[in-house]
Amino acid sequence: MVSNDIMGISIREYLIRMGLNPVRENNQKGMFLSPFRKETTASLSVNYVKNLWFDHGLSLGGNIVNLVSRLEGCSFAKAAQRLEEGSFSFYRKDISMPEKRESEIVIRKIQPLANPALLEYLKERRISTDIAKANCEEVYYSVNDKPYFAIGFKNDAGGYELRSKYFKGCTSKDITSHTSGQSSCQLFEGFMDYLSFLTIKNWQRSPVDTIVLNSLVNLPKVENRLAGYKSVALFLDNDEAGKRAVQSLRSVCKEVIDQSAHYAKYKDLNDYLCNRSVPRQTIIKKPGRGLRM
Repeated sequence: MVSNDIMGISIREYLIRMGLNPVRENNQKGMFLSPFRKETTASLSVNYVKNLWFDHGLSLGGNIVNLVSRLEGCSFAKAAQRLEEGSFSFYRKDISMPEKRESEIVIRKIQPLANPALLEYLKERRISTDIAKANCEEVYYSVNDKPYFAIGFKNDAGGYELRSKYFKGCTSKDITSHTSGQSSCQLFEGFMDYLSFLTIKNWQRSPVDTIVLNSLVNLPKVENRLAGYKSVALFLDNDEAGKRAVQSLRSVCKEVIDQSAHYAKYKDLNDYLCNRSVPRQTIIKKPGRGLRM
Protein backbone atom coordinates (compact mmCIF):
# COMPACT_ATOMS: atom_id res chain seq x y z
CA MET A 1 0.00 0.00 0.00
CA VAL A 2 1.30 3.44 -0.92
CA SER A 3 1.66 5.81 2.02
CA ASN A 4 -0.31 9.02 2.35
CA ASP A 5 2.98 10.93 2.32
CA ILE A 6 3.75 9.70 -1.19
CA MET A 7 0.21 10.23 -2.44
CA GLY A 8 0.35 13.75 -1.02
CA ILE A 9 3.30 14.80 -3.16
CA SER A 10 2.11 17.74 -5.24
CA ILE A 11 1.71 16.92 -8.92
CA ARG A 12 1.93 20.64 -9.67
CA GLU A 13 5.30 21.00 -7.97
CA TYR A 14 6.55 17.74 -9.47
CA LEU A 15 5.82 19.03 -12.99
CA ILE A 16 7.43 22.39 -12.21
CA ARG A 17 10.56 20.57 -10.98
CA MET A 18 10.56 18.86 -14.39
CA GLY A 19 10.56 22.28 -16.05
CA LEU A 20 6.86 22.27 -16.92
CA ASN A 21 5.18 25.40 -15.64
CA PRO A 22 1.39 25.79 -15.83
CA VAL A 23 0.18 27.54 -18.96
CA ARG A 24 -2.84 28.76 -17.04
CA GLU A 25 -4.20 28.02 -13.59
CA ASN A 26 -6.40 29.08 -10.70
CA ASN A 27 -6.65 27.90 -7.09
CA GLN A 28 -8.36 24.66 -8.08
CA LYS A 29 -6.64 23.47 -11.25
CA GLY A 30 -3.99 24.13 -13.87
CA MET A 31 -3.26 23.28 -17.50
CA PHE A 32 0.21 22.09 -18.55
CA LEU A 33 1.87 21.08 -21.79
CA SER A 34 1.87 17.29 -21.82
CA PRO A 35 5.24 15.71 -20.94
CA PHE A 36 4.31 12.71 -23.10
CA ARG A 37 4.61 14.44 -26.48
CA LYS A 38 5.49 17.71 -28.21
CA GLU A 39 2.56 20.11 -28.30
CA THR A 40 1.77 23.81 -28.39
CA THR A 41 -1.67 23.66 -26.75
CA ALA A 42 -1.80 22.56 -23.11
CA SER A 43 -3.69 19.28 -22.73
CA LEU A 44 -2.60 18.01 -19.32
CA SER A 45 -5.06 19.05 -16.61
CA VAL A 46 -4.09 18.92 -12.93
CA ASN A 47 -6.71 19.15 -10.19
CA TYR A 48 -4.86 20.83 -7.32
CA VAL A 49 -7.53 20.04 -4.73
CA LYS A 50 -7.72 16.31 -5.46
CA ASN A 51 -4.07 16.12 -6.59
CA LEU A 52 -4.98 14.22 -9.76
CA TRP A 53 -3.92 14.62 -13.40
CA PHE A 54 -5.63 13.90 -16.70
CA ASP A 55 -4.06 13.95 -20.16
CA HIS A 56 -6.79 14.85 -22.65
CA GLY A 57 -4.68 13.70 -25.58
CA LEU A 58 -4.28 10.20 -24.15
CA SER A 59 -7.62 10.13 -22.32
CA LEU A 60 -5.69 8.83 -19.32
CA GLY A 61 -4.96 10.12 -15.86
CA GLY A 62 -4.46 9.26 -12.22
CA ASN A 63 -2.43 10.14 -9.14
CA ILE A 64 1.21 11.12 -8.65
CA VAL A 65 2.41 7.50 -8.72
CA ASN A 66 0.55 6.81 -11.98
CA LEU A 67 2.21 9.90 -13.48
CA VAL A 68 5.73 8.87 -12.50
CA SER A 69 5.09 5.29 -13.64
CA ARG A 70 4.00 6.45 -17.08
CA LEU A 71 6.76 9.05 -17.45
CA GLU A 72 9.57 6.71 -16.42
CA GLY A 73 8.17 3.56 -18.00
CA CYS A 74 8.24 1.57 -14.78
CA SER A 75 5.74 -0.34 -12.65
CA PHE A 76 3.42 1.32 -10.14
CA ALA A 77 5.42 -0.19 -7.26
CA LYS A 78 8.73 0.99 -8.71
CA ALA A 79 7.35 4.50 -9.24
CA ALA A 80 6.18 4.62 -5.62
CA GLN A 81 9.63 3.46 -4.50
CA ARG A 82 11.35 6.17 -6.53
CA LEU A 83 9.08 8.80 -5.04
CA GLU A 84 9.75 7.46 -1.55
CA GLU A 85 13.51 7.52 -2.07
CA GLY A 86 13.48 11.04 -3.46
CA SER A 87 13.95 14.13 -1.31
CA PHE A 88 10.51 15.51 -2.04
CA SER A 89 9.37 18.42 0.08
CA PHE A 90 6.67 19.74 -2.21
CA TYR A 91 3.53 18.27 -0.69
CA ARG A 92 0.06 19.32 -1.77
CA LYS A 93 -1.06 22.41 0.05
CA ASP A 94 -4.37 22.29 1.86
CA ILE A 95 -6.91 24.52 0.15
CA SER A 96 -9.67 25.68 2.41
CA MET A 97 -11.93 27.09 -0.27
CA PRO A 98 -14.40 24.60 -1.80
CA GLU A 99 -13.70 23.16 -5.22
CA LYS A 100 -15.54 24.96 -7.95
CA ARG A 101 -17.84 22.70 -9.93
CA GLU A 102 -17.18 22.24 -13.63
CA SER A 103 -19.65 23.82 -16.00
CA GLU A 104 -22.43 21.33 -16.64
CA ILE A 105 -23.84 20.43 -20.03
CA VAL A 106 -27.63 20.59 -19.94
CA ILE A 107 -29.49 18.88 -22.77
CA ARG A 108 -32.42 20.97 -24.02
CA LYS A 109 -33.68 19.06 -27.05
CA ILE A 110 -32.94 15.91 -29.06
CA GLN A 111 -34.13 15.38 -32.60
CA PRO A 112 -33.18 13.49 -35.79
CA LEU A 113 -29.86 14.55 -37.29
CA ALA A 114 -30.57 17.11 -40.02
CA ASN A 115 -28.78 20.38 -39.20
CA PRO A 116 -26.89 21.54 -42.34
CA ALA A 117 -23.85 22.65 -40.33
CA LEU A 118 -23.53 19.25 -38.66
CA LEU A 119 -24.04 17.39 -41.92
CA GLU A 120 -21.35 19.53 -43.54
CA TYR A 121 -18.98 18.68 -40.67
CA LEU A 122 -19.64 14.98 -41.27
CA LYS A 123 -18.89 15.43 -44.96
CA GLU A 124 -15.58 17.08 -44.03
CA ARG A 125 -14.81 13.96 -42.01
CA ARG A 126 -15.96 11.87 -45.01
CA ILE A 127 -18.64 10.17 -42.94
CA SER A 128 -21.76 9.03 -44.81
CA THR A 129 -24.58 11.30 -43.66
CA ASP A 130 -27.12 8.50 -44.11
CA ILE A 131 -25.07 6.23 -41.85
CA ALA A 132 -24.62 9.04 -39.32
CA LYS A 133 -28.37 9.67 -39.29
CA ALA A 134 -28.96 5.99 -38.55
CA ASN A 135 -26.59 6.02 -35.57
CA CYS A 136 -26.60 9.56 -34.20
CA GLU A 137 -28.96 12.33 -33.17
CA GLU A 138 -29.00 16.11 -33.16
CA VAL A 139 -28.56 17.41 -29.63
CA TYR A 140 -29.28 20.93 -28.45
CA TYR A 141 -27.67 21.75 -25.13
CA SER A 142 -26.48 24.63 -23.00
CA VAL A 143 -23.40 25.41 -20.94
CA ASN A 144 -23.73 28.27 -18.46
CA ASP A 145 -27.07 29.08 -20.13
CA LYS A 146 -25.40 29.55 -23.53
CA PRO A 147 -27.07 27.47 -26.30
CA TYR A 148 -25.16 25.07 -28.55
CA PHE A 149 -25.87 22.10 -30.80
CA ALA A 150 -23.87 19.04 -31.80
CA ILE A 151 -23.97 15.52 -33.18
CA GLY A 152 -24.98 13.20 -30.35
CA PHE A 153 -23.92 9.56 -30.02
CA LYS A 154 -25.79 7.86 -27.20
CA ASN A 155 -23.92 5.76 -24.65
CA ASP A 156 -25.07 2.95 -22.39
CA ALA A 157 -25.54 5.32 -19.45
CA GLY A 158 -28.16 7.28 -21.39
CA GLY A 159 -25.79 10.20 -21.95
CA TYR A 160 -24.26 11.49 -25.17
CA GLU A 161 -20.89 11.93 -26.78
CA LEU A 162 -21.12 15.37 -28.42
CA ARG A 163 -19.22 16.44 -31.54
CA SER A 164 -19.24 19.44 -33.81
CA LYS A 165 -16.61 21.31 -35.75
CA TYR A 166 -15.92 23.41 -32.67
CA PHE A 167 -16.66 21.12 -29.74
CA LYS A 168 -15.80 17.68 -28.37
CA GLY A 169 -17.32 16.59 -25.08
CA CYS A 170 -19.89 14.40 -23.40
CA THR A 171 -22.75 14.57 -20.91
CA SER A 172 -21.54 11.38 -19.20
CA LYS A 173 -18.64 9.06 -19.88
CA ASP A 174 -19.58 5.48 -20.74
CA ILE A 175 -19.30 2.90 -23.50
CA THR A 176 -21.82 2.32 -26.28
CA SER A 177 -22.58 -1.32 -27.02
CA HIS A 178 -24.63 -3.10 -29.67
CA THR A 179 -24.43 -6.77 -28.77
CA SER A 180 -26.52 -9.89 -29.29
CA GLY A 181 -24.40 -12.65 -27.82
CA GLN A 182 -22.24 -13.42 -30.85
CA SER A 183 -18.87 -15.17 -30.61
CA SER A 184 -16.89 -12.24 -32.06
CA CYS A 185 -16.78 -8.55 -31.22
CA GLN A 186 -15.46 -5.32 -32.71
CA LEU A 187 -13.98 -2.70 -30.36
CA PHE A 188 -13.68 0.94 -31.46
CA GLU A 189 -11.95 3.73 -29.56
CA GLY A 190 -14.36 6.50 -30.58
CA PHE A 191 -17.66 6.80 -32.38
CA MET A 192 -16.09 8.66 -35.32
CA ASP A 193 -13.98 5.54 -35.85
CA TYR A 194 -17.13 3.43 -35.75
CA LEU A 195 -18.91 5.68 -38.26
CA SER A 196 -15.80 5.60 -40.46
CA PHE A 197 -15.83 1.80 -40.43
CA LEU A 198 -19.52 1.70 -41.33
CA THR A 199 -18.88 4.21 -44.13
CA ILE A 200 -16.06 2.07 -45.53
CA LYS A 201 -18.27 -1.02 -45.38
CA ASN A 202 -21.39 0.87 -46.48
CA TRP A 203 -23.32 -0.61 -43.54
CA GLN A 204 -26.05 1.11 -41.52
CA ARG A 205 -25.08 -1.04 -38.54
CA SER A 206 -22.41 -3.68 -38.04
CA PRO A 207 -23.76 -7.25 -38.08
CA VAL A 208 -21.14 -8.18 -35.47
CA ASP A 209 -21.28 -7.40 -31.74
CA THR A 210 -19.82 -3.92 -31.36
CA ILE A 211 -18.50 -1.88 -28.44
CA VAL A 212 -17.43 1.75 -28.75
CA LEU A 213 -15.27 2.83 -25.79
CA ASN A 214 -15.84 6.57 -26.30
CA SER A 215 -12.54 6.91 -24.40
CA LEU A 216 -9.73 4.54 -23.45
CA VAL A 217 -10.54 5.42 -19.85
CA ASN A 218 -13.50 3.06 -20.23
CA LEU A 219 -11.36 0.07 -21.24
CA PRO A 220 -11.29 -1.53 -17.75
CA LYS A 221 -15.11 -1.57 -17.82
CA VAL A 222 -15.20 -3.99 -20.74
CA GLU A 223 -12.15 -6.23 -20.26
CA ASN A 224 -14.08 -9.03 -18.52
CA ARG A 225 -16.82 -8.74 -21.10
CA LEU A 226 -14.37 -8.99 -23.99
CA ALA A 227 -12.71 -12.02 -22.41
CA GLY A 228 -15.89 -13.97 -23.11
CA TYR A 229 -15.60 -13.60 -26.89
CA LYS A 230 -13.84 -16.09 -29.14
CA SER A 231 -12.15 -13.19 -30.96
CA VAL A 232 -12.04 -9.41 -30.64
CA ALA A 233 -11.12 -7.06 -33.52
CA LEU A 234 -9.56 -3.81 -32.32
CA PHE A 235 -9.89 -0.47 -34.12
CA LEU A 236 -7.79 1.73 -31.83
CA ASP A 237 -5.70 4.83 -32.48
CA ASN A 238 -2.13 4.50 -33.74
CA ASP A 239 -0.56 6.12 -30.69
CA GLU A 240 1.19 4.92 -27.54
CA ALA A 241 -2.06 4.70 -25.59
CA GLY A 242 -3.64 2.59 -28.33
CA LYS A 243 -0.63 0.27 -28.45
CA ARG A 244 -0.71 -0.19 -24.68
CA ALA A 245 -4.41 -0.99 -24.86
CA VAL A 246 -3.75 -3.66 -27.49
CA GLN A 247 -1.11 -5.29 -25.30
CA SER A 248 -3.40 -5.14 -22.28
CA LEU A 249 -6.20 -6.86 -24.17
CA ARG A 250 -3.87 -9.57 -25.48
CA SER A 251 -3.45 -10.72 -21.89
CA VAL A 252 -7.22 -10.83 -21.35
CA CYS A 253 -8.86 -11.99 -24.59
CA LYS A 254 -8.74 -15.40 -26.25
CA GLU A 255 -7.83 -13.90 -29.64
CA VAL A 256 -7.06 -10.27 -30.47
CA ILE A 257 -7.07 -9.05 -34.07
CA ASP A 258 -5.33 -5.67 -34.24
CA GLN A 259 -6.89 -3.94 -37.23
CA SER A 260 -4.67 -0.86 -36.96
CA ALA A 261 -2.31 -2.44 -39.51
CA HIS A 262 -4.88 -1.48 -42.15
CA TYR A 263 -4.40 2.22 -41.32
CA ALA A 264 -0.84 2.10 -39.94
CA LYS A 265 0.23 5.35 -41.64
CA TYR A 266 -2.66 7.31 -40.13
CA LYS A 267 -3.61 8.56 -36.70
CA ASP A 268 -6.85 6.60 -36.59
CA LEU A 269 -9.50 5.06 -38.80
CA ASN A 270 -11.16 8.39 -39.58
CA ASP A 271 -7.83 9.95 -40.50
CA TYR A 272 -7.35 7.05 -42.91
CA LEU A 273 -10.82 7.59 -44.36
CA CYS A 274 -10.20 11.32 -44.82
CA ASN A 275 -6.83 10.95 -46.50
CA ARG A 276 -7.00 7.81 -48.58
CA SER A 277 -6.98 8.30 -52.36
CA VAL A 278 -7.84 4.84 -53.70
CA PRO A 279 -11.44 3.90 -54.53
CA ARG A 280 -13.53 2.34 -51.78
CA GLN A 281 -14.04 -0.98 -53.56
CA THR A 282 -10.29 -1.67 -53.63
CA ILE A 283 -9.98 -1.06 -49.90
CA ILE A 284 -12.78 -3.24 -48.59
CA LYS A 285 -11.84 -6.87 -48.35
CA LYS A 286 -14.04 -9.82 -47.57
CA PRO A 287 -13.50 -11.07 -44.00
CA GLY A 288 -10.93 -13.80 -43.80
CA ARG A 289 -9.59 -14.92 -40.48
CA GLY A 290 -11.28 -12.92 -37.77
CA LEU A 291 -12.97 -9.64 -38.66
CA ARG A 292 -10.52 -8.05 -41.03
CA MET A 293 -11.50 -5.05 -43.13
